[in-house]
Amino acid sequence: MGEALLSRLLAQGTYQPGDIIVSEPQSQRQAFLNQRYGVRITADNQAVVSEASVLLLAIKPQVFDQVVTALALGQQRQLVISILAGTSLQRLEEAFPEQPVIRAMPNTPATVGAGMTAIAAGRYAQPDDVQIAQQIFAAVGEVVEVPESLMDAVTGLSGSGPGFVAVMIEALIDGGVAAGLPRAIATQLALQTVRGTAELLQTTGMHPAELKDRVTSPGGTTIAGVAHLESAGFRSAVIEAVRTAYRRAQALGQQPEVSTRTSHQASSSAT
Repeated sequence: MGEALLSRLLAQGTYQPGDIIVSEPQSQRQAFLNQRYGVRITADNQAVVSEASVLLLAIKPQVFDQVVTALALGQQRQLVISILAGTSLQRLEEAFPEQPVIRAMPNTPATVGAGMTAIAAGRYAQPDDVQIAQQIFAAVGEVVEVPESLMDAVTGLSGSGPGFVAVMIEALIDGGVAAGLPRAIATQLALQTVRGTAELLQTTGMHPAELKDRVTSPGGTTIAGVAHLESAGFRSAVIEAVRTAYRRAQALGQQPEVSTRTSHQASSSAT
């Protein structure tokens, strides 16, 4: 996700390569990132902190304590943006006292610029800070601001949602194969059908139920398939998948973080 943000911010001209410092502990990745993006690379997180006006934490939650312990923010005001799952604003603000903090939850389609990111601002974040965060995540898709109390629900829906949609697409493909289609054709049909349906709903503002009604003619093929989905509990299964992911996100946020790695992960920042 950190590289996805980096590549899109540069591609869209939001920042220039000289504006960004990336901290990366692995030498092979350092060389790759420098060669591909032309940004400054370091293995020292503190070097990033000493120069950055915006610190983007793109690390695993399990190493949060380890990384933060080694950081020493200066007296200057520094915007901290975190994409760590299950890491609350309270915990972030305890790690970065009196600094503006914004918690963000992007999802995997961000890697192709079609992501959905929810952001929640901390106590010290000002409107200008929120605007900077919105600008950063707009580079990888759409952005919505929510109260932090809804972040676990966001995780259950848009954070985990790509996995649920992928399962559905896989099932559509297998259904096409079962009906006699070559897998490559079934894949193309399924992907474009899902993509086109989403674009139609987003562009027109049509309610999904209205679209469903429009394509279910009396005694037709679609209503026969919809009836089978209903009898199989498809709608309830999707609802419960989101609710289960939401509850899991809540549980992860309440569990103590245990470091399982010895080397710190990269934290990239735009200055």
